[in-house]
Amino acid sequence: MKYCRFQSESGPQYGEVVDRNGSLWIERLLPPPEEDPWTKFVDQGAFKPVPLDQATLLSPVVPSKIVCVGRNYKEHAVELGNEVPKEPLLFLKTPSSLIAHKQAIHKPAISQRVDFEGELAVVIGERCSKIGSDEDVRQYIRGYTIVNDVTARDLQKSDGQWSRAKGFDTFCPAGPIVTDEIDPDAGIQVQTRLNGELRQDGNTRDLIFPIDFLLRHITAAITLYPGDLIPTGTPSGVAPMQPGDTVEVSIEGIGTLSNPVIVG
Repeated sequence: MKYCRFQSESGPQYGEVVDRNGSLWIERLLPPPEEDPWTKFVDQGAFKPVPLDQATLLSPVVPSKIVCVGRNYKEHAVELGNEVPKEPLLFLKTPSSLIAHKQAIHKPAISQRVDFEGELAVVIGERCSKIGSDEDVRQYIRGYTIVNDVTARDLQKSDGQWSRAKGFDTFCPAGPIVTDEIDPDAGIQVQTRLNGELRQDGNTRDLIFPIDFLLRHITAAITLYPGDLIPTGTPSGVAPMQPGDTVEVSIEGIGTLSNPVIVG
C-alpha cells in the first residue's frame, strides 16, 4: 500500500494513494497511526478523492526520532575524504527539522555551505528493541519514503559532531508518500537533481550496510517506535545549494521529493 499525510479542510489526514492510469490519487482516508494521536479521523463519507499533485502534503511521518546512517555508500565516504566505516555511523536529526514535499529549505545565515543528501528512508511500523539474528526484520517495517538529509557542511566540519549541522529547522524534507511496495535489497535507484541537473545517481544495492543489518545494529542500543524514520545514507555527488535553487530527490517506486531553497 501507498499512503500520504495531507492537509484537508478538517485538518491533517492520512490517505491511501492509488494509481489511476498513471496518475496518483488520494483515494480514501485512513485512520491515523498510533504515533499520531493528534489527528482526528474524519468520516469516510465526507471525503472526495483528490489528485496527489493537487493536495497540500505534510511530512508523511510523526517520529519520536530520526536515526540516520552516515557514509553508507563507499563512494560518498571517499568523496568527503573519509575512510569507509567498519560499522554503521549513527547520528540523530531533530523531529523539528522535518518538512514536507514542496516546503522550503531555509539556508541559515550562519552557514556558508548547505548541501543536499538524497536518501532512501525506512519508516518503522512496530516497536522494536534488540532485534535478534533469527528474527525477520521486515515485520517491523511499515514502508519506505524519501529523505533529503540537508547538512550545513562547514558547521559539520567545525563542530566535530553533527547535531547542529544536520538539525536546523527545515533540514529534513521527507515524502511525498510512504510505500511498502518496493524491495531495497533488489536494487532501487536513488537520484538527486539540482535545478534539473542530475547530481547524485546511486543504487541501494551499493549500501555498505543493508537495511536488515542497520536495524539490528540500531536496536541493539536504541528502541524504535512506530513512525520513527531511518534514513539509510546518501550516494556520492553531494553539493551545495543556494537560495533560489530547487532540489529534487527521486527514488523508484516512491516518486520525487521536491523542495525550493530560500534564505533562512
